[in-house]
Amino acid sequence: MNITVLKSKLHRACVTHSELEYDGSCAIDGHLLDKAGIHEYEQIHMYNINNGERFITYAIRAENNSGIISVNGAAAHKANPGDRVIICSYGSISENELSKYKPVLIYLDEKNTITRIKDHIPVQAA
Repeated sequence: MNITVLKSKLHRACVTHSELEYDGSCAIDGHLLDKAGIHEYEQIHMYNINNGERFITYAIRAENNSGIISVNGAAAHKANPGDRVIICSYGSISENELSKYKPVLIYLDEKNTITRIKDHIPVQAA
């Protein structure tokens, strides 16, 4: 049996553009795509921290080191410039691979600069 797991996450990315009149997708700084292992045209899930919207689109490559996170097309109704979002990609692995599996978790500041990279989410005490 295969299990769907979090492959990578860009945590608290800041939306820089929201372009309604566009063919769709989310343009993401190419450097961030490379670090996260997200491929151009790969399906991504986006979670808007500001308004709670959750939506699925696909990634396209923006200029490296541009800091661009542009939500385009119909999804532009779900995120505005300045909103903080979580961008996730998922993959499928076998149950046998699960015990050794580690995702790529990238944490960003308000300028979409990487502040840290992890491979697990620490458990927080209640």
